[in-house]
Amino acid sequence: MPPETPDIIPEPPAFYDEGALVGVLTTQPLGKPLDYRAPEGGAWAGAFVEVPLGPRKVAGVVWGAGQGDYDMSKVRSVIRVLDAPPMRDELRIFIEKAAAYTLTPLPAMLRLATRAPGLGDPPSMRKVYRRGEGEPERMTDARARVLDAAEEIGGLALTLKELADAAGVTPQVVKGLVKTGAILEEESPRDTPFPRLDPDLPGKPLTDDQARATETLRAGQRSGRYGTTLLKGVTGSGKTEVYLEAVAECLRQGRQALVLLPEIALTAEFLTRVEARFGAKPAEWHSGVTMTERRRVWRMAAEGRAQMMIGARSALFLPFQDLGLVVVDEEHDTSYKQEDGVLYNARDMAVLRASILDARVVLASATPSLESWANADAGKYERLDLTSRFGPAILPEMRTIDMRDQDLPSNRWVSPALARAVRDRLAKGEQAMLFLNRRGYAPVTLCRACGQQIACEHCDARMVEHRFLKRLVCHQCGESRPIPTACPSCEVEGKLAAVGPGVERMAEEAAALFPDARVAVLSSDLFGTARELKAQIEAIAAGAADIIIGTQLVAKGHNFPLLTLVGVIDADLGLQGSDLRAAERTFQLMRQVAGRAGRAERPGLALLQTFQPEHPVIRAILGGDEEAFWRAEAAERRATGMPPYGRLAGIILSGPEAGPVFDLGMALARNDAPLRRVGAQVFGPAPAPIARVRGRHRVRLLVKAPKGVALQSALAEWVAPVRLKGDLRLAIDIDPQSFF
Repeated sequence: MPPETPDIIPEPPAFYDEGALVGVLTTQPLGKPLDYRAPEGGAWAGAFVEVPLGPRKVAGVVWGAGQGDYDMSKVRSVIRVLDAPPMRDELRIFIEKAAAYTLTPLPAMLRLATRAPGLGDPPSMRKVYRRGEGEPERMTDARARVLDAAEEIGGLALTLKELADAAGVTPQVVKGLVKTGAILEEESPRDTPFPRLDPDLPGKPLTDDQARATETLRAGQRSGRYGTTLLKGVTGSGKTEVYLEAVAECLRQGRQALVLLPEIALTAEFLTRVEARFGAKPAEWHSGVTMTERRRVWRMAAEGRAQMMIGARSALFLPFQDLGLVVVDEEHDTSYKQEDGVLYNARDMAVLRASILDARVVLASATPSLESWANADAGKYERLDLTSRFGPAILPEMRTIDMRDQDLPSNRWVSPALARAVRDRLAKGEQAMLFLNRRGYAPVTLCRACGQQIACEHCDARMVEHRFLKRLVCHQCGESRPIPTACPSCEVEGKLAAVGPGVERMAEEAAALFPDARVAVLSSDLFGTARELKAQIEAIAAGAADIIIGTQLVAKGHNFPLLTLVGVIDADLGLQGSDLRAAERTFQLMRQVAGRAGRAERPGLALLQTFQPEHPVIRAILGGDEEAFWRAEAAERRATGMPPYGRLAGIILSGPEAGPVFDLGMALARNDAPLRRVGAQVFGPAPAPIARVRGRHRVRLLVKAPKGVALQSALAEWVAPVRLKGDLRLAIDIDPQSFF
């Protein structure tokens, strides 16, 4: 659950005169700001500075006045103030509150807000090209296209690649024109503002549903007060158009907007839609952005010269000058929770940052998280519903295929009923999708001679065969090795067998069942770069494949206009195990996947292969009464005091040897007085479900507490006496999403 936060009105930043004592926070693991003397010329609170730390020079931020609890004769001076916009008070407040909520050391949280290279370096330069005077003596068709392209953009300058691409020529043609003076080559700073977005360009026509939701969001944006809205709409109902109108209202107010997406592969299609709506592309922030562009985005966000940002979860820590709106698209998606390093949920942190800024938050989803549903149900969040698909499209019909009635060989997974449905769609020139939430070729490789399963040497996990890569891969630590010809255990050759299906095996089966169909596999590990994945998605949307084989990647907002059939190979897969959110996640995933079927005028059909058609979750998926499902799930969680009606925290202990890790867990469990004082219980220690990852043995404890108690302070007091010896590590996960 997001931390409860009162409205905060930051005071104007303080100024510290030369020689004054200031506290400087660095990203070094020292826990708190260190005292330094302000440099010549003084420094504002929030200034980025370079300071001496031992024999090194490191970057830091002036966090406030110094503590004065250090020998004053040994206090050193700040070396220099860096040429970067100071960190605003609201961002420092956000970092402090996020660190306190997640029990993360301040330096580690600061690192999330300073992920731009060369912040203090002078602006780097690049060559740009624009139209010069006169004409070249020798004119060719290619040269004419370059000059036409340069004139079309007026006085704007383009990079060599941009101008060559715009004219459809090679860079050599542009360089040849430079020699004639017809094209000018100039030096320009790389850190240039992003093109202005025009909020008053006409958007798409809206349905009555969309228009009502749009007006409510606009009114909230105009209020200038904090508020969170859950925008719930069936797949294909046009949630994006609605929240883009909220973005437009934000831009009219002169404030900045941030849209968080759960998957890089979604950005290409989304950028196209933003450009169509506002006349220019926004800034991007995710792992696919180059380091040079990352620095530019960081600076332009701080200077207010990037009006809109499209980003992954870490974009929430950018130094916006005046952030007025945060949209969390597909807010239920588990990728918003960072599971290593700093453990935080970007959805909850978006609400926290907006409350500090008096900004608005829009949480958009067809299948919201139970946390957001409960907050809307309790009146903490406003809720807007879009109940019909946009335009002529209708919701897909959903049916189950009872696998107990299907005659299927042991090495096949596509039932005869599903195969018939696929052939029917292919005959009509439409696309079909086979969905299986398992990467690779097979989850288990078994020796038929000795019965041994090939496991990772560093983890308690099986190696997954990836036949396309010709390797076995551990999905926990990333370790990979060539597929062996002989069993590593008994060394007998020719007896290794792949057991169970992955998407690669499904592609093999689809090719055998439908030999004339073009089969494409969408799985994150099959593409070297985000750009390659985007290109494949665009090609499929344009009709370059007949059958799409996909993992959960395909459930995340992609629009395939020709796709009319979705077949879920193993609808029971997510119902196994004891995960608190198993039912919720299976429900979300199946509804999201089914929603890929049937856009435009083509009606869609979703078929779920299951051995448990009577299971309550499967019946809820088919019945379509989502509110009944959420109410039942909420009642069950409320009765057991589980989130969102109670609090959980996970304690993950790890080390190279199992004994000391378990001993530490036992010691913590015995000394739980600080937790008992606030009514919390400790469960464990117990080995994590995957007890060894990357050679480290892992033990978990689970802390359960009533809602509303001061859990963080009790946890901090509980672990404070712990002294980690050797290579032991302790991590605290507030509001855990995963229990592995």
